[in-house]
Amino acid sequence: MTEELIRAVALADTPAKMVTAVQNLAATKDIAAIPTLIAVFGYNNPAAAAVAATALTEMGEAVVPQLISEIDDYNYGARAYSIRTLAAIADPRALDLLVSAAATDFAPSVRRAAAKGLGNLHWHKLDFPQSHTAPKRALETLIFISQDSEWSIRYAAVVGLQALAKNSDLQQPIFARLNEMLTADTEKAVRARVQLAYR
Repeated sequence: MTEELIRAVALADTPAKMVTAVQNLAATKDIAAIPTLIAVFGYNNPAAAAVAATALTEMGEAVVPQLISEIDDYNYGARAYSIRTLAAIADPRALDLLVSAAATDFAPSVRRAAAKGLGNLHWHKLDFPQSHTAPKRALETLIFISQDSEWSIRYAAVVGLQALAKNSDLQQPIFARLNEMLTADTEKAVRARVQLAYR
């Protein structure tokens, strides 16, 4: 059954047929569908990619190893969907990938998705000492990119920092950095987002 639905995705010859085929495959919630759903991210069909991302997010932790290992180094649109999906699942196994993507990816959409994801990872799933050191790595990365020349990256860093501030051990350096941004950032939208983080 799943194999037939996977074949239907491969054979879809119009954008609308692709969306329908992906919806049918997504409905199975079969882990055998994971590679095909990930591949859909690279098909330049935003509606189908959104369906695939939702399905993978609902499957949760089972998809994380494949999402990490099959990250698309060439297609930044596909990479952005993968990073957004990993961010939504919030599995801390994605930390290395999110740190790297937030700090170094050339595509702003990928960097923004990674920055938001870094603030929301489920740190409690890690054993000590990783549960202590991993959030600090996220913090270092977010503080680094909060100084980026691209304002939308700084904005995403604020979103990540706000979420990370749920970790009481990190509140002091986070609010120190947000204070600096409130007085020094040249972009009005970024300063407004910092103010929202304080509410």
